[in-house]
Amino acid sequence: MEAKIIWLFVFVALYWAYCIFWGIKGALSARTASDYFIAGRGISIWVFVLAATATSFSGWTFMGHPGLIYRDGLPYAYASFYAITIPFTGVMFLKRQWMIGKRFGFVTPGEMLSDYFRSDVIRILIVIVALVFSVPYLGVQLRASGFLFNVLTDGMFEVEWGMILLSAVVIIYVASGGLRAVAYVDTMQCILLAGGIIAIGIIALGYIGGMGNLVDGIAALTTIDEKLTPDGYSHYVAIPGVIQFVDAGAKAQGGAWTGIMVLTYMFALMGIQSAPAFTMWAFSNKSPKPFAPQQVWASSFGIGLILFTFTAIQGMGGHMLGADPKFSTAFPDKAPREIVEAVQAGLIKPTYYDALNELDEDQLGALVTEGLALYAANGAAPTFSDLADAGVEAAAAAVAASPDVADKPVVIDLMQSEGKGDMLVSQLINLMADAAPWLVGLLSVCALAAMQSTGAAYMSTAGGMLTRDLLKHYLMPSATHAQQKFAGRVGVVLIVGAALAVAWTSTDALVLLGGLAVAYGFQMWPSLIAICWWPWLTRAGVTLGLIAGLIGVTVTESIGQTWFGIEAWGRWPLTIHSAGWGILCNLGVAILVSFVTQNKADHDHKMTFHAFLREHAGLPESKRHLIPRAWALTLIWFLFAIGPGAVIGNWIFGSPNDASTWMFGIPSIWAWQILWWIIGVFMMWFLAYKMEMATVPAREVEALYEDVGDIQLAVDKP
Repeated sequence: MEAKIIWLFVFVALYWAYCIFWGIKGALSARTASDYFIAGRGISIWVFVLAATATSFSGWTFMGHPGLIYRDGLPYAYASFYAITIPFTGVMFLKRQWMIGKRFGFVTPGEMLSDYFRSDVIRILIVIVALVFSVPYLGVQLRASGFLFNVLTDGMFEVEWGMILLSAVVIIYVASGGLRAVAYVDTMQCILLAGGIIAIGIIALGYIGGMGNLVDGIAALTTIDEKLTPDGYSHYVAIPGVIQFVDAGAKAQGGAWTGIMVLTYMFALMGIQSAPAFTMWAFSNKSPKPFAPQQVWASSFGIGLILFTFTAIQGMGGHMLGADPKFSTAFPDKAPREIVEAVQAGLIKPTYYDALNELDEDQLGALVTEGLALYAANGAAPTFSDLADAGVEAAAAAVAASPDVADKPVVIDLMQSEGKGDMLVSQLINLMADAAPWLVGLLSVCALAAMQSTGAAYMSTAGGMLTRDLLKHYLMPSATHAQQKFAGRVGVVLIVGAALAVAWTSTDALVLLGGLAVAYGFQMWPSLIAICWWPWLTRAGVTLGLIAGLIGVTVTESIGQTWFGIEAWGRWPLTIHSAGWGILCNLGVAILVSFVTQNKADHDHKMTFHAFLREHAGLPESKRHLIPRAWALTLIWFLFAIGPGAVIGNWIFGSPNDASTWMFGIPSIWAWQILWWIIGVFMMWFLAYKMEMATVPAREVEALYEDVGDIQLAVDKP
């Protein structure tokens, strides 16, 4: 057994022991239902800061984000602004939700919104959103974890066995310890996630030979890029305009990442902290004190710094480290040969070995050799079909005819491998297999922790919503605390089982459903706007708006074409993400219906919430003159950082086609992103602290009761 695999097992065992420890500790301290579901409203400041950050930035940030930057270039790196837009949702809603939950004893968002709107329909819709978010989102994490196990153990564990192992550990600590266990495990996961991304970025930069070589490599990459924007720029260093009028994003010239696509894609990722799970995270705190430092410093500044530097280095640097055969062939002096061969050796196995698992090693080797011969003959990387058609005998003949083939590196593009973009980080980790096998084990655990961080939180909170909003509300109104905790644990097991079943049986369905998750979560915005800010949005408006939004997302995602046979348009028409189409339908219907369904009795009831918020969370008169400035700063940032105005970043600091004009020694688009990241951190500070949108209220919030369920139970008793 290789040293790296031994170290992997050692670190995984230590990490899982830590998880199970907190599961047991959480189970022992969970005496009541609110203890189990929302940690007794007692999560401390720094636990929340780290845990909420880990929950917001999952394994997709760790594994998928660099691979997409590799594929789509720096235009996709605009997605790194989710380090700001995700907590922007928190700035808008978390403090006010915490205050309402503390005041009225709500445990789930379904309880809060159904009480506010006096409607059970919205309670059911919220549970549906929570489940549709949690099951596919968790399924994606489980399958990615299994795939990572498979790659890093050189095929010792099949993907499905890796999924089962991770599922078992997650069930143990989440089901037993509830949200408290999740929070304490997430603190470690946050440290591992951030540290792992930094370490892998440093490894990549070290093998490239420093920042100067990286920039030279990017400049060289633009000269061989055949995928150009409408302005004739390489798609690696320029976004393809403000909008493109195509019926599907994939048909856009130069890539789908127009200014409008970036903006609406950020809408989707804002759905992470507007999803029902984060309402329960808000309820679980002792006070709003952790909100501002998490939103401004941990997320916007800390994660933002990591994404705009180390993740970008990983993604763009992959071209120089063997993932891109076209680059390695065109610029052999810019691609270290031994690193190219190491990365290629890792990439070829999932494509040829796993797909041809019935062949022995000699036959496999012959096919690989045939691939080299084909490459030597025509200079193009062979496809899997080329090799399969050539056959083993032809491969042997090719070896005899081409004795110099053995000196050529194996050539396959990262995006042709089984894991596609997700393989990039795995291969960067594997570069340390000989030099520091212990580091391979540690970084592998960092990746596993990142994948587990978000899934665990959504499992726990979805189990709570199933228990409180369905079982207790409809079937067992007199359920005791012990019965609620037991039901919550059963709910966790059912959710993990559903996620595992989808991930195991149908990867196609998993991809389709996974695309819906965050876009569905963003459709909670109008209901949160209603309870936190706008009392004139009515029950009918918000309910019908939410339904319209869910439909809008569904029909503009892949599932709309695959399952419902829609042919008029494809995924993301007009280069607008499904979250953008959904919110247009959602808010449009919510506002129009609310105008015609105003009801004085309902309005008076809602004003009990808003009068409380105005009394405790209203901005002091001395600061009200800052409101127009806050609006202006926010709108300008959304317009130029992640919206249509981002197209200016293509050229303002130098021509994308001429590296000698790059003002700061890096592509203009990268400099523009860093500039607006800095401005974005200031915006978040201004909103969270100066505008007091995430600070502790001046007046203490007096709880009318600790758990609304206890009050309802008392009312139900004869």
